[in-house]
Amino acid sequence: MVEHDFRYTLFNPQHTLIECRALLPGRYQVTGNGGSMHKGDVLVVTLKGSKDLAMRLTVESVRHLINPRGQWVAVASGPVFNELEILTWKVECDSCDAVLDFEFAVDAKLGKQARQPAASARVAELGWASRGDKHLCPRCQESAE
Repeated sequence: MVEHDFRYTLFNPQHTLIECRALLPGRYQVTGNGGSMHKGDVLVVTLKGSKDLAMRLTVESVRHLINPRGQWVAVASGPVFNELEILTWKVECDSCDAVLDFEFAVDAKLGKQARQPAASARVAELGWASRGDKHLCPRCQESAE
C-alpha cells in the first residue's frame, strides 16, 4: 500500500487530480494524472470548497488509460457524507491570546448537533486541547505539564 498525495498544490503539477466525484455516500470516482496507482493504495485529496481540508480514499479498483498517457480512473472508498458542509470556526486559548481559525467538514444531513463533535475532533487534530468549554493551544499545554 502506497499513499499518494493529490492535494491541490502548484508545487507538483505532474501529479494532478482531475476529478473526484461521489458515486454513493462513501464511494468515489477519482480521475487523475501521474503516480503509479494500484488497488489498495491511499489517495489524499483536497475537499472541494476547502482551503486546507483533505480526505483519505482507499483505491478499490483502478483503470489506467492509454490516452492521455499517465491518466487513470479509480473507484475508491472513503468518508461517508450524504451532504458535505465545510464550516469555518474560531477558538481562543483560555491561557493566552492565541486564536485558531479552522475549517472542518460535517455531514449537513446530520443537523446542527453534529457540528460540535466534528469541530472538537478537528481542534484535537490541530494539536489543541479542549476541556469542556475551555481550550488550550499547544504552547500552553506544554507549559502546563
